[in-house]
Amino acid sequence: MKVVIVGGVAGGASAAARIRRLDEHAQIIMIERSGYVSYANCGLPYYVGGVIKEQEELTLQTPESFWDRFRIDVRVRREVTAINPAEKTVTVRALDSGKSYMETYDKLLLAPGAKPTVPALSGVSSERVFTLRTVEDTLRIRRFVEDQKPKTAVLAGGGFIGLEMAENLAEMGVSVTIVQRPKQLLAPLDADMASFVHAEMRRHGVALRLGETVAGFRQDGDSVLTLLEGSEPLHSDMVLLAIGVTPDTHLAKEAGLKLGIRGSIAVNERMETSVPDIYAVGDAVEVTHFVTGQKALISLAGPANKQGRIAADNICGGNSHFHGSQGSSVLKLFSLTAASTGINEKTAQAAEIAYDKVVLFPASHAAYYPGARSMAMKVLYEKESLRLLGAQIVGGDGVDKRIDVLATAIRAGMTALELTEMDLAYAPPYSSAKDPVNMAGFMIEDLESEKVRQFHWNEVEDLPCDGSATLLDVRTAWEYQRGHLDGFRNIPLDDLREHLDELDRGKPVYVNCQTGLRSYLACRLLTQYGFTCAHLSGGYSFYRVVTKEQQTARSAYPCGMEKL
Repeated sequence: MKVVIVGGVAGGASAAARIRRLDEHAQIIMIERSGYVSYANCGLPYYVGGVIKEQEELTLQTPESFWDRFRIDVRVRREVTAINPAEKTVTVRALDSGKSYMETYDKLLLAPGAKPTVPALSGVSSERVFTLRTVEDTLRIRRFVEDQKPKTAVLAGGGFIGLEMAENLAEMGVSVTIVQRPKQLLAPLDADMASFVHAEMRRHGVALRLGETVAGFRQDGDSVLTLLEGSEPLHSDMVLLAIGVTPDTHLAKEAGLKLGIRGSIAVNERMETSVPDIYAVGDAVEVTHFVTGQKALISLAGPANKQGRIAADNICGGNSHFHGSQGSSVLKLFSLTAASTGINEKTAQAAEIAYDKVVLFPASHAAYYPGARSMAMKVLYEKESLRLLGAQIVGGDGVDKRIDVLATAIRAGMTALELTEMDLAYAPPYSSAKDPVNMAGFMIEDLESEKVRQFHWNEVEDLPCDGSATLLDVRTAWEYQRGHLDGFRNIPLDDLREHLDELDRGKPVYVNCQTGLRSYLACRLLTQYGFTCAHLSGGYSFYRVVTKEQQTARSAYPCGMEKL
């Protein structure tokens, strides 16, 4: 059996190694357009920033190492220019010499990946306008940064690559401005959770021009002008386009393969395309979203690796299936970690899923053990079935651990209530006896059993201020004086029982505290004394971050009270 693989990196390289493990006698040829066949794509911004010191550390495998260990014929700087399914051949052009030749195959695997989205804007070909996708792109940017020592940079786009580059450039002393059309960074997060990211970026001097559109670029001596629609242009020493990626599928289209959403390659669960003996994996293919069941594009290394393994199994006569991706991701931004899995509110609404949510601020580990930091945690679930839909977490230590637990729970089909029963490891340096994941389950359990009602930050402005309701802040007087919601009266939780006669049982009570714990306790107390009560999800802390983008305290007591 002769297998030709077009493209390396995650999907193609993992498939090649898997095929060899399954079939020692297969002839495997991997053709890669760049000069590097297997590299840490996600590490590229950290090489630009000098966090990763040596270029060799980016390279996971080389053509030589693939041959030595697996006897796989890797041909770099070769581009497949055409596929002929009827004759089972591909046309290959050597980029150095320009010569072309034909290569036959029994099985063909396409792993072309995605290419940076480069809009048709004036000046986009300037030598000071960069994209970042390959090792060659990285080396070019690194040389520019080392030689030109830029003082300013404009980044068009606020996704993973854009934010990682912003962090690395800022750490090098470069003044960074991010411009993008959407009014929030990091599309996998909801706008309210993205507010934590906005606050962190601004805290480190990164300027955000959200809701603005890049109209083009113009060289201006040793700098470049980024032209904006309806605003003054931005001067900078360099520009990085990080608008997004587009599936690189022109070969598949020209060969007559069925295409999916946004021009991606359509595949089934076996990673087979519409043409026999041609498979496709990675960023170029559409997948089924595990939560919604709808078609999606999810450009992440984890799914690409899994798809490569599954395609390899089936090429070798197996029967493996890819059951969809839920888009689990995690990102480091200065001292903040942002992570998500499953779907957010925007996606749930688009899919017409009836859902509810909880917001909490648990500590990363036992609050009495030094170094505990609060994290903002948002969990979505379907109202009728109580199945978990997604989660978003922003904080410091422990974010990655909790998002992985929740991702596993979603994959396992657990309900939100089953989070209460998860038996998770506990020791004071690592967690609390009731882990944040358990706490999310407890909160949902209380909501669904109607032990408590909640209202959300975007409903605060619509609360009745005409005296027909009681607006109550149960934080300490010190916290209240430092900032509070308009119209809310302060009665600290610990004093509430002594002031019940001052409250009208005929009026609904809306309760607020710092993060939602004390207001929940207040609601349980008031409910048992005959009051109709609801508390603010996420509390004043969440409201302040979302509406003012003011970062919350790094350290806090379990109830959310800031440490002095």
